[in-house]
Amino acid sequence: MDIEQIDYLSETGQLDLADLTSKITEETSCVVVSYPNFFGVIEDLKVIREKVPSEVVFIVVTYPISLGLLEAPGKFCADIVVGEGQSLGNTPSFGGPGLGIFASKKKYIRKMPGRIIGETVDQDGKRGFCMVLQTREQHIRREKSTSNICSNHAFNALVASLYLNVMGKQGIKEVSLQNYHKAHYLAKKLVETEKFKPVFDGPFFNEFVLESKIDPELLNEKLLEQHYFGPLILKNFYKEMGNKVLFCATELTKKRDIDFLCSFLEGLS
Repeated sequence: MDIEQIDYLSETGQLDLADLTSKITEETSCVVVSYPNFFGVIEDLKVIREKVPSEVVFIVVTYPISLGLLEAPGKFCADIVVGEGQSLGNTPSFGGPGLGIFASKKKYIRKMPGRIIGETVDQDGKRGFCMVLQTREQHIRREKSTSNICSNHAFNALVASLYLNVMGKQGIKEVSLQNYHKAHYLAKKLVETEKFKPVFDGPFFNEFVLESKIDPELLNEKLLEQHYFGPLILKNFYKEMGNKVLFCATELTKKRDIDFLCSFLEGLS
């Protein structure tokens, strides 16, 4: 499998549609778009979908909390949607544990790995659930299987289900709003320190890129001394990024922490 990366626009941080169009050929099987993207910028899925031919699978990688505000990828005719569900009530612990979110159009369901659980009723008419598709090699002929061995994240999926049930649509929307507003407040306060300047003018959710006037390694070293995890240093991923860094705020970020962080940074040089 050959993977080609699509360029980004230096002005907005969004996917370069001209580059996308130029790289789609008869050999292209799918186009994968992150929503929000790696820089935290929100992509215009409607416009991207129009550029992707109908015979090419359109895959969207999303952050579930953001969907409390953003339009669902399915509304833009995404064929497959995947994401990391750890933020749905699961406690982060050294990079894990996590759970995958996987949705697809019905025509791809038999290609999905693992087991598909469907809703049904028992002989008394009571609601129940059962396996409707089992594509593991333990259950069907090996040559027809799409999954052989996999880790069990049922506990994490259960926690996510409970979280979604307790929060409901309004709760998820509130969490999403807090992510959005706190990240924008953090961005505004950081720029006001005059130690940073904005890089992209594209809309963002809870992550954003700034150019630091302080050396990024020194910045993170000093922040760690104050028990803060500093921003992601982007030159480790894109050499042309220089002193550009990726900040993030979530619903758990407190205003007093943002204010302290910015006042501390004003004293750095």
